Amino acid sequence: MSLESVTKTFGPVRAVDDLTLAIPRGQTVALLGPNGAGKSTTIGVLLGLVPPDSGRVSLFGAGPEQAVRRGRVGAMPQEGGLIPRVTVRELVSFVAGTYAAPPPVDQTLELARISDLAGRRVDKLSGGQGQRVRFAMALAGGPDLVVLDEPTAALDVEARREFWQSMRGLASRGTTILFSTHYLEEADEQADRVVVVDRGRVVADGSSAEIKRVVALTTVSVTAQGEVQWLATLPGVRHLEVTGDRVHLRSGDPDATVMALAEAGAVRDLEVTPADLEDAFMALTSKETV
Repeated sequence: MSLESVTKTFGPVRAVDDLTLAIPRGQTVALLGPNGAGKSTTIGVLLGLVPPDSGRVSLFGAGPEQAVRRGRVGAMPQEGGLIPRVTVRELVSFVAGTYAAPPPVDQTLELARISDLAGRRVDKLSGGQGQRVRFAMALAGGPDLVVLDEPTAALDVEARREFWQSMRGLASRGTTILFSTHYLEEADEQADRVVVVDRGRVVADGSSAEIKRVVALTTVSVTAQGEVQWLATLPGVRHLEVTGDRVHLRSGDPDATVMALAEAGAVRDLEVTPADLEDAFMALTSKETV
């Protein structure tokens, strides 16, 4: 699948700005960005729900509408009502019946981990159970690409764990997965690739480890007394914070910082904390990012 130089504006707001993105088959990709960054609009364009002002979208060699009709694409929107007064099995069966060659409904229910809910009425489900039914509906056509917009927003911790177990099973079959999330730990743990968008543009694209290594800063902490501001001049140090007798040095080159501390005889209770994806995300999407 690919988006090539896609732009979409809403009045004076350019929600997607000349965005290009290609995802090979079988990859699990997290789409991250702050509110208003253009994630949902990008997903809407990808699914054919939002027409781009310019650019091109290709899914399996066809346009998004054609790919969706063929059952090649399944989507789970962040919000959306479910038909009441029908059972889960009836609803999933109805959706599957709109496709030419869907997998067996029991297989879809099992993959979504809702076999135990098959006979329950949809309007009697909890919010988290309803979210899992939406996931089953996205799988009903046996898609090659699954697009998920904030898929675990209504789920508790246990349900989120089960959901990602299902996702890993789906990915192991070669299904391409694109998901947006505000849970950065999910992107860190579950995605093969992380794409960060801000103001409608891609500002970072790579594995979680690559993005953290290139963008974010490692924290080097030591115990120190007396004057400590000189530590801010050590190699690699970008920022210094003091908490009690602990000095926290934010460094772009932690190896050089630690070596300089050792040479200065200032290594006491040394602790090195690698940056996490949240650190990288904040660095990439701050107002200073260009």
